[in-house]
Amino acid sequence: MTGSTHPRTGAPGPVGGLSGLRSLLTQRMRSGQLGTLPIVGALIVIWLVFQLLNPHFLSSDNLVNLTLQSAATGVIALGIVLVLLVGQIDLSVGSVSGLAAAVVAIGSVQLGWPTLLAVVVALGVGAVVGVLYGALTTRLGLPSFVLTLAGLLVFAGLQLRVLGPTGSVNLPFRSTLVRLSQQGFLAPAASSAIVAAVVLGYAAMLMVERARRRRAELPVASPVDLGVRIGALALVLGSSVAYLNTNRGVGVTFALFVSLVAVVDLLLRRTRWGRAVRAVGGNVESARRAGIPVRRTFVSVFVACSTLAALGGVLSVGRLAAANQATGGGDANLTAIAAAVIGGTSLFGGRGSAWSALLGVLVIQSISSGLTLLNLDTAVRYVITGLVLALAIAIDTLMRRAREV
Repeated sequence: MTGSTHPRTGAPGPVGGLSGLRSLLTQRMRSGQLGTLPIVGALIVIWLVFQLLNPHFLSSDNLVNLTLQSAATGVIALGIVLVLLVGQIDLSVGSVSGLAAAVVAIGSVQLGWPTLLAVVVALGVGAVVGVLYGALTTRLGLPSFVLTLAGLLVFAGLQLRVLGPTGSVNLPFRSTLVRLSQQGFLAPAASSAIVAAVVLGYAAMLMVERARRRRAELPVASPVDLGVRIGALALVLGSSVAYLNTNRGVGVTFALFVSLVAVVDLLLRRTRWGRAVRAVGGNVESARRAGIPVRRTFVSVFVACSTLAALGGVLSVGRLAAANQATGGGDANLTAIAAAVIGGTSLFGGRGSAWSALLGVLVIQSISSGLTLLNLDTAVRYVITGLVLALAIAIDTLMRRAREV
């Protein structure tokens, strides 16, 4: 994409208005780099279809429930996004989340630990699992697919051992974790303040990026384009939060999930670690020759993935007020992986975004919620989710081929 040049310096000027946006969109379609646009479009279509089939689907009450149900799985999916970015996979995130849930339940109920201590120990278990995966992958060259598949069985067994002969532990409803997960909502003023802070931060980031590109004599977006982006973000966030506030509001757990997504996105795009993750995912050998610490990057990604899986288990046990043998089972495991892929993260490594976890889990939970409102059983949900996943993989493969042409 080319822009006009500065009249004095000859530096590229703003790429202007609607013609610039059309040119950018056309270029991205030809190169297979549409980003999250297809997923956003699919999510809108899903919402419209279910709203036509059941007018309660887009009610504030149902959307609040949908966001609460998305938090735990979304946090686990965020970790999957990270390992996929380096071209690896973790099939044990469900078992790790189940083990973490068991640790929290047993520690806080039977051993009398403070809730915070139980949560910290559970997250520590996840971090240790990540270190183990990273070490075995980088030192011994074990394939992550087989290694984490073995881990799935090992940690599922440990979960059963920790839960004991009863196989189930209930948390009291007065527990801080349960009250926070089930009844914790941001005050309307707090949620509005967060939206304002996010929009201002995004605007500042765009301005800094524009100034940096201008100094480097690269094409820059016009002020109109920047205004459209900032206005669109403000409109989407502001209207969404205002609509949820007509009911119970924004859940604390969902706000935590979105905050983690924003932090990981910032780390991936603005830090040396993030650039290393993308470089390793693009080509391991080239990254190694460029002086990037490949082993350290692999270990850090596995640690982040397993720790986020453990956090997902903590949020799950808080929402359900119980940990049992089914916690973190095959459904949670496959749903988290599917969410990352459906959200736009490539199975081939090097391409994806932290926001893929948010978009992907919203797609899956929207399908689940919509089918529940239509009184359709779990079998239909599995079939539709599988078809959506297959479509996402097909699109990913086609876009990869388009970039290689």
